[in-house]
Amino acid sequence: MVYLQLLIVVIAANGAPILGRLLMKNFWSDPLDLGTRFIDGRPLLGSSKTFRGVIFGVVTAGLFAEVVALPFEVGILVGALAMCGDLASSFVKRRFGLQSEAMALGLDQIPESVIPLIGVKSIFELSWRGIGLTVGAFLVLELLLSILLFKLHIRKHPY
Repeated sequence: MVYLQLLIVVIAANGAPILGRLLMKNFWSDPLDLGTRFIDGRPLLGSSKTFRGVIFGVVTAGLFAEVVALPFEVGILVGALAMCGDLASSFVKRRFGLQSEAMALGLDQIPESVIPLIGVKSIFELSWRGIGLTVGAFLVLELLLSILLFKLHIRKHPY
């Protein structure tokens, strides 16, 4: 049961920045990296990683944790770690020369799901097998939800 609860919180954390963009338009839309370039001359994270997105991701995860009967604080931790995973994948994508919002199968899903699960592994005594299965479920569900949200004109891209 706890794997399903955590999966829901991770999905909420990762979907919340899209909701934040729709609700708040340009408010808090400044890039998190403030336009900073890394030593390779490419953006540090890219324009799609915003203060608004991180805040929405963390807070939404806390709220969804309560909905699925997990402590709010656990949701905040899961949300913060999911956002760290998302930012890490963006950093790596920029190093590979991929633009913001470009598709990188696996790299777009694995860090933002595995990092939070490892972060709460000891709290819930999660197994490595369970973590792996939950990450796999997140990868599949995230891809399917992205297509649906694109068809509903909520996402800019179908991935």
